[in-house]
Amino acid sequence: MNWISNKILEEYQVRKTKKQKTRFIEFIKENIPHAKVEQGGFPDNRNIVVGDVAKAEVVFTAHYDTCAVLPFPNFIMPKNILFSVLYSVLICIPFIVVIMLMNHLLGYITDDFYIHYFTSLFLFIGLFLLVFIFGIPNKHTANDNTSGVVALCELMFSMSSEERSRYAFVFFDNEENGLFGSAYFRKIHKNQMKNKLLINMDCVGDGDNLLIVESKPARGKYGECLRKAFSDNENIKVHFEKSSTTYYPSDQAGFPLGVAIAAVKRSRILGLYMDRIHTKRDTICEEKNISYLVESLRAFLSVLDKYKK
Repeated sequence: MNWISNKILEEYQVRKTKKQKTRFIEFIKENIPHAKVEQGGFPDNRNIVVGDVAKAEVVFTAHYDTCAVLPFPNFIMPKNILFSVLYSVLICIPFIVVIMLMNHLLGYITDDFYIHYFTSLFLFIGLFLLVFIFGIPNKHTANDNTSGVVALCELMFSMSSEERSRYAFVFFDNEENGLFGSAYFRKIHKNQMKNKLLINMDCVGDGDNLLIVESKPARGKYGECLRKAFSDNENIKVHFEKSSTTYYPSDQAGFPLGVAIAAVKRSRILGLYMDRIHTKRDTICEEKNISYLVESLRAFLSVLDKYKK
C-alpha cells in the first residue's frame, strides 16, 4: 500500500467528532490534488469529492466517518434475514430491561399512564442515541470503514492523472448516523447520478469472501462487465447478489445504479456474515483484500472500455 494509506491506518482511524473529521479532511486536501469539500444538509455533512462528478464515467465511494465503540458487534448477515431479525431483538433486550426497571420504580411514585409512557419513550430514545450515536469514538476502525477509505485512495493512486480525470472519487460523511452524507450528495447531484454507476466500498478489509450487491439497473447494465473482472482466486471467493434479496445498508442504497462491495466471512449455519465492526476488535484490514479489489476494479474499467468500443 502507498504511504498515504499506511498513514491513514496508523494515525487517522478515528473520524467521529467534528475535530477528528476536520483533521482527516485537512490531511486528504494536503495530499490529494483537487480534493474539495461539499458541505451542507442536515446534519451538517462534509463530503470530500475528487474529480468532476458531472463528467465522471464511474463514481467510486467510501464513507470516512467512524462509529461509537459498542459493547457488542454490529453483526450483519446479508443473506440471512431470520438471524438478522433475531440478533436485532437480542440487542434490544438490555434496553427493554432498563425501561422495565424504570417503570417499576415509577410505580412507587405515580400510576399516571402518560408519565410512564413518555418516560419510557424518552429513556429508550436517549439510551439509543447515547450508545449508538453519541458514544465514545471507536479507536479501532480498520475494517469499518478505514478499509474502504484506503481502497479508494489505492485505486486513485494506481491511476495516472489522465486516467483519474475520467472518474470521480467521493468520501462520504455521516454514513454511521443514517446515510446522511450520501443523501446530501444525491440531492445536489441528482440529475448527474440518474444514469451513472456508483460503486461503494464499505468494510472491505476483513473476510475472504467478497460480496458484490447490485441494484437491478446496475446488474442489467454492468453485470456482465463486473463478472468478467471479478473472479475467484486462492485468497478470495466472489459472491454476486441482488440488492432486492440482500441486506447491506450502506451508501449505495439510494442510487439507481448502485453497487456495494464488502468483505464477509462464511459459516455453514449463518451463511455470509460480518462481525467485529463497531467494537475494539475491529483491527483487521487485509492488504490482500485491498490489492485484489483495486486490481479487479481496474480490470472492470478496462472491460468497460472494450465494451464501449
